[in-house]
Amino acid sequence: MIPETRYARTHDGVYIAYQVTGEGPVDVAWQFDFVGDVDLVWEEPVYALFFPGMASFARLILHDRRGTGLSSRNISPPDLETRVADLRVILDLVGSERPVLAGALEGGAPNVLFAASDPERVHSIVWWAPSARSVWTPDYPWGVRPEYVEITERELENWGTQEGARAWAESEAMYGRVPTEDEINWHAKMSRHTGTPDVARELQRNWYATDIRPVLASVKVPTLLLAQETQPHEVEEAGYIASLMPQAELKTLPGGELTSPDLHSAALDEIRRFVGVEPSKPDLDTVLATILFTDIVGSTERQSALGDHAWKDLIQRHHAIVREALQRWHGVEVDTAGDGFYATFDGPARAIRCALDVAQRVQELGIEVRAGVHTGECEIVDGKCTGLAVSIGARVASTAGPSEVRVSQTVKDLVAGSGLTFENAGEHQLKGVSDRWRLYAVVSD
Repeated sequence: MIPETRYARTHDGVYIAYQVTGEGPVDVAWQFDFVGDVDLVWEEPVYALFFPGMASFARLILHDRRGTGLSSRNISPPDLETRVADLRVILDLVGSERPVLAGALEGGAPNVLFAASDPERVHSIVWWAPSARSVWTPDYPWGVRPEYVEITERELENWGTQEGARAWAESEAMYGRVPTEDEINWHAKMSRHTGTPDVARELQRNWYATDIRPVLASVKVPTLLLAQETQPHEVEEAGYIASLMPQAELKTLPGGELTSPDLHSAALDEIRRFVGVEPSKPDLDTVLATILFTDIVGSTERQSALGDHAWKDLIQRHHAIVREALQRWHGVEVDTAGDGFYATFDGPARAIRCALDVAQRVQELGIEVRAGVHTGECEIVDGKCTGLAVSIGARVASTAGPSEVRVSQTVKDLVAGSGLTFENAGEHQLKGVSDRWRLYAVVSD
């Protein structure tokens, strides 16, 4: 029986379709991998086996990401930060205080960002066939090769059709799995119910541009990684990801088709074992945060030209603009020194938009600011973020020009799909920081 589908309304007026089913001592919030429809998924051969088993020992929470499935359509698919925010709305609505965040493949990426940014809110993570990025690079040999991307382009050109589904089956076969005719037919149907071809193309583009590796070391909650033992590529990738996560354990599952009852029974047994004992609350000495630094360009010269009284008035107006922007974009003011601000955010896209907002509005005062954004693991001292990530944020800001917002590579990799565009600002040696850092200037929003 399909659970009742309800709608949650987000802060920006988008409706997210969700379901809650089952009972148990823990909540499990599952993120779909690319395709999904909370009604239709219960008929899908894989999930029809898996989800009822999950709901037998946990309260299962499902939702369709915005722009897809039964959620609001005709809007852009979300970036990682928005997916975290949408999930938080649903969890708040259903009273889920500390859920297990679960998903497969790219469905695990927003869970990682959520857990790293707000560990007190997360019980643990379950990640089946984990993937930290999708495209091959020399330091990530498990990503898809150009020939796979070429096949995927054929699938996207024929999205939702039998021809598109056969292209998908061809791409699956490149990694040792040959879908059955029933799976091919089902994939075509599920694709149509997930979204239109333009949505599918944007979802794919977002994932190809995302790299979640910089966040993995900041995840301090227990994490279960699952991989099929008959898929060496999958096991190796999961092992690499486990090596980057402080509290991750890797468990291999038996081989067989994805619709194999034995495979799902083994996966459910591992998950039941993993979530059966309440883990201790995470050590909050560190947390992942996005750092924003701003300061007025040429402040000393401007202060000298205006005089102390006029300068004080200007600074007060500048501070009011910055604080209003921080409130609008949900930033937290950490420190203010003279003409500069240091603030933290739980998402990089909001930090960038806050910086752009400030840079534009202060021009009304006849001044310009520079800004820098970096995401990294911070130490918590007296309730404030400190450490190397903060220093890097300040150094990134120091490289920016008038009215310019610069970001680190980490930030750029985390905001794919946000609508933000960047221009390569080259490699820089940041003062007091080892190695050279590739930075990017925000071009537009």
